[in-house]
Amino acid sequence: MNQKTKSALILLLVLCTILFCGCTEGGSEAPSSSDTSSAAASGPPRDNTPNVRVPKADGDISYGTNIVKIDASHTDQGYVMVRYSGSNPKVKLQIGTPDGNTYTYLLSQEKKYEAFPLSAGNGTYSLIVYENVSGDMYSTAFSQDITAEIKDEFLPFLYPNQYVWFTSDSKTVAKGSELVANAHSDLEAVEAIYDYVIKNISYDEAKASNVTYGYLPVVDETLNSGTGICFDYASLMAAMLRSQNIPTRLEVGYAGEAYHAWISTYLKEKGWVDGIIEFDGSSWTLMDPTFAASNSADALQEYIGDGTNYQLKYSY
Repeated sequence: MNQKTKSALILLLVLCTILFCGCTEGGSEAPSSSDTSSAAASGPPRDNTPNVRVPKADGDISYGTNIVKIDASHTDQGYVMVRYSGSNPKVKLQIGTPDGNTYTYLLSQEKKYEAFPLSAGNGTYSLIVYENVSGDMYSTAFSQDITAEIKDEFLPFLYPNQYVWFTSDSKTVAKGSELVANAHSDLEAVEAIYDYVIKNISYDEAKASNVTYGYLPVVDETLNSGTGICFDYASLMAAMLRSQNIPTRLEVGYAGEAYHAWISTYLKEKGWVDGIIEFDGSSWTLMDPTFAASNSADALQEYIGDGTNYQLKYSY
């Protein structure tokens, strides 16, 4: 990131037009972070060895039926595993959280366990799996309450999950490690990854116009194609940062009236960096790679304002 960009990176508004990009409305200890000042780095670079945590369904604590399985063996790590092995083509998982929110996911038809974050922290979560009956009608296939006592508040935002999926073999993980090879701090690592994403991933308007409900990003496809919608931008950057042991939330909500996805990331000396607008060389003021990637000549900073136009609904 050049000095001019660091001195004033005004993030630009790209209104998305479809779900997850301006769409229709609708374990381990806490990672350490070195000095977050990007100026005057000294000493050896930070360790850029990828740290890819692997969600597991060990069966130690399991609930369900012959077609629905909920594995709560590792709720202390901030996630739960769910598998649907029936034949119904439309199956939803709803997770009610301790803070009163309800998260809705589509379960895949691959009959494999998928990981879902317990993003509201400690407390009781209500899990309900619904099968489609007809049209918009669903019936309950199975429900279960689980209680989570998470060892570390950052863990839900370090593990892969359905929305931010990556493995040790992902090209995205290798690329993230390469990008931060010379970073001396977590902030410099964030700078390097952020800078790469906004310069090398182009907004795909055709995809945004045709994406359907339930779309899931595939980070390596985004990396290989160099294109994506806001959901892809956020998932790609989150995967790179999580694999570098930097807690990162993929966040979904509204930027004005546009349904949108962005990220927040955690730096030890700064806390969660979110709801923000520009980067002045030492302070981040918006983790929104989609908006930052815009080449529009007119910065809509007045519209974005002090961040209050961002209305967070869900964190993954």
